[in-house]
Amino acid sequence: MIKFKSAISLLIIIIFFSGCQTVKEKTDAIVEKENEKLSKFLGKSASELQMELGKPDEDFKNAKGNFELVYNSKKYLVPCERRFEINSENLVVGFVSNGCF
Repeated sequence: MIKFKSAISLLIIIIFFSGCQTVKEKTDAIVEKENEKLSKFLGKSASELQMELGKPDEDFKNAKGNFELVYNSKKYLVPCERRFEINSENLVVGFVSNGCF
């Protein structure tokens, strides 16, 4: 009887961890797709970015002296924030995406 309970417990643990791996793989694929989508703006002008994504929800100068344009949205009640860093030549030099899929 003890071997049976141990076998059942082991089976449940294996299923749990394999399910977590599947979720991780799907999440990684979504993040990669988001990064591919946003990386096309690198090296482009801020006006091209705004033509594609619209007016940002927020803009400010960061500690490096570059401007940051922030776009906020929600999908399935999950907040999504995309930040783009614009250098002094008005070109997109970086981005960060949080919670977006």
